[in-house]
Amino acid sequence: MDDQTRIEIEAAAFRRLQKHLMEDRTDAQNIDMMNLAGFCRNCLARWYQEAANERGVAMTKDEGREAFYGMTMAEWKANYQTEASAEAQAAFKDSHG
Repeated sequence: MDDQTRIEIEAAAFRRLQKHLMEDRTDAQNIDMMNLAGFCRNCLARWYQEAANERGVAMTKDEGREAFYGMTMAEWKANYQTEASAEAQAAFKDSHG
């Protein structure tokens, strides 16, 4: 496989993951993803922002989140984010505190 084809396949897989998290599984809360997998939508948005910055594309944290989420963080929270359970908060504190 040549490099360009590999890049295109990786990009397609990323776009599918993004669509899955942003459209198909809006019920999966970031804290639950962090507790289970050690990363969440915010991590992916940060990695997107960091990759842009490494390539000379100026992008703030908020711009990275908006690029990944397809909306502002305020819009995402209003539409999809729920209050984390005490158990989820405790698990997060234990593993990331």
